[in-house]
Amino acid sequence: MPHDPHLEQRLSDVLLSEDVTAIPKRMFGGVAFMVNGHMSVGISNKGALMVRIDPLRQDELEGWPGARPMDFTGRPMKGFLFVDAEAVSTKPTLLKWVRVSLSFVTSLPPKIKGDASRTTVKKTAVKKAVAKSKAGPRKR
Repeated sequence: MPHDPHLEQRLSDVLLSEDVTAIPKRMFGGVAFMVNGHMSVGISNKGALMVRIDPLRQDELEGWPGARPMDFTGRPMKGFLFVDAEAVSTKPTLLKWVRVSLSFVTSLPPKIKGDASRTTVKKTAVKKAVAKSKAGPRKR
């Protein structure tokens, strides 16, 4: 099942009803709603609901109807779940999952766009690698 624009609209409506600013962003071949810079909920390219959760509740929430580990690479991603679209076909069930996600995501410190502390190490390593490749082989 491809990305479902109806589910996207329902998610947007539920997020608005919870009085949070959620920014839709294309990712994972679908759409994710970002809250304070963190992915909260979204829809995969296969039509499943993606939910960011407290990793300490992973085992408990995997037991809920329609929930399964989020797995893109053959390894489950801790703190994320897929929920079958059929399991969130009603407003109360969708709202339940959105609230589970928001309770965790809103407890995280907001991500600040362009935050140097998140990118400095990576940029420094790239700059060093580029400089090293331009310098050519080391002379001994």
